[in-house]
Amino acid sequence: MSQRFQKIVCVDYTKLEPWALEELQKMSVNEIVVYDDQPQSEEETMERIGDADAVLVSWKTQISEKIIKQSPNLRYIGMACSLYDDASANVAVNFARSRGITVTGIRDYGDPGVAEFIVSEIIRLFHGLGKHQWQEMPVELTDKKIGIIGFGVTGQLLAKCLKPFGPKLFYYSRTRKKDLENGISYLPLQGLLQTVDVISFHLPRNTVLLSSPEFDIFGTGKILINTSLGLPFEESAFKDWIKRERNFAIFDGDGKKELSPETENLPRVITADKSAGWAAETQRRLSEIVLQNVKDFLK
Repeated sequence: MSQRFQKIVCVDYTKLEPWALEELQKMSVNEIVVYDDQPQSEEETMERIGDADAVLVSWKTQISEKIIKQSPNLRYIGMACSLYDDASANVAVNFARSRGITVTGIRDYGDPGVAEFIVSEIIRLFHGLGKHQWQEMPVELTDKKIGIIGFGVTGQLLAKCLKPFGPKLFYYSRTRKKDLENGISYLPLQGLLQTVDVISFHLPRNTVLLSSPEFDIFGTGKILINTSLGLPFEESAFKDWIKRERNFAIFDGDGKKELSPETENLPRVITADKSAGWAAETQRRLSEIVLQNVKDFLK
């Protein structure tokens, strides 16, 4: 390693494992500063960053243009969370880069847990193994029509997990991926909503695709699953839809975060308190990728 930072600050609880923090210390001239909670204001975030030239941050803390302007030594921001684009990021990525600051993020670290959760919850609802049962009689996944909205790594992994059970799989994505259409068919969004029994969202934050017209197309007797950060639909339109006969919705801890308590407590809204994408293996992957990003920058 040819360089070291002068000072590294983990500005909030990044969930880096102890061994990764020890490795991080080797890349800093001064002792690294590690916080295990979230700052409550921009001013507190700026105080935590101080004269640091490298910052690590989780998805829960905003690093705005104002904060970047007030952090004169900053030359590296390592996001210990997914980075898809500037619009969905909690860091002002484009602004930082315009000032010569490198911003890195991580991807594909919690996908197996998300796929496991979705398959598990569909089976529980289909067979009535929990509080709810989708139809009058228990049903199998065989020949059921399932739509995956957002066909990145998580969507592809979900399709792979579902295939052995014999459902009919469809996907919608901003860009069609013909090379991945092995046992899964592409449909435009409205066509997918008209066709499937179940939809599962796998989208970047701040991506809203469904409002009242789309929910009307989706119809009744259907299942909606959200494990994305944020809501990929208008909540008021969702509230009208979930009140219709035999509609169900499933959310993990991340997917429900922006639901109002009123909506979360409606009948047939099934929620989990935990993030489906978080497990011991997830934490290990996150630590490894964040650390490698820092090493790659210093090289």
